[in-house]
This record gives sequence, structure tokens and C-alpha cells, in this order.
Amino acid sequence: MSEYNTVNTTDALGWDDVINEESGEFVLLPDGEYPFRVINFERGYHNGSDKLPKCPKATLTIEVDGGAKGKAVLTHNLFLSRKTEGLLSAFFIAIGQKQHGQPLRMDWPKVPGATGRCKISTREYKGNQYNEIKRFLEPSAAPAPAPAFAPPRL
Repeated sequence: MSEYNTVNTTDALGWDDVINEESGEFVLLPDGEYPFRVINFERGYHNGSDKLPKCPKATLTIEVDGGAKGKAVLTHNLFLSRKTEGLLSAFFIAIGQKQHGQPLRMDWPKVPGATGRCKISTREYKGNQYNEIKRFLEPSAAPAPAPAFAPPRL
């Protein structure tokens, strides 16, 4: 088997994959709250660390809309562990699948395409700056619009 058939990376394209003419330009957004859309998620496994036991993980690809500043694409991991249950709840509340105080069976097929709001910050790693999601935000409880005035029928 040749080396071309044994490439094992998520950046590799398959022979029949679809490509786009996107520039792939990197956008660094200032710290703040932004709307987001989940582009994709992949199931994976966390091998354990000092802070977290071995557990399944969801690797989310999230597009954050910075308006005139551009759109940033971020990768965010959700660990399926009792230790991170609050973080999972916050994500599912943000995308409208979960309500406070109510149990939820996580519906992963509905995650791609889901939208919400998040707070992002900037971090530095090996001399480069990146955006990261600090937390997912609850949907705003905006008051319902007042009904339009309709003149009485004669």
C-alpha cells in the first residue's frame, strides 16, 4: 500500500470530497458576546488527564459571527463526564434544546446547524493569538413585541 493511501488526518481530503473556493482567511475577533452556528461535530474520546477522567468527547466546529469584523471558525470540545455536566447543560441551553431544571437526553443529530450565543476571548499559544469560547450564553428572554394597533372594524 502506498503512503498516499495511509494518510490519517482530519485535514486530508478524500478523492471524492467536495471543495469550496473559500479563502480560509483567519479572523481574530475581539473579546465579547457573539452569535454562533454549529457547523459540525465529531464523536471522539478523551484519554484522561489530571483534571478529567477518560470519557467520550464531542468536537464541535463552530462559526462565530462577528458582523462587520468577519466570521471566525472555532473548534470546541465538550467532554461527556459528570464533572463537566454543567458545561454540557450550558451548551444545550444556549442552542435551545434544554431548559433549566429539566433533564435532557442529548440529541446530537440536532446539533449541526443549531444556533445560539457565546462569549469568546482571546488567548495566546506559542506566540499566536486565537479565539476560544469561554462560555455559552442563555437565549435572551426578550419581551414579546407589542401587538400592532388595529383600528376597530366598522
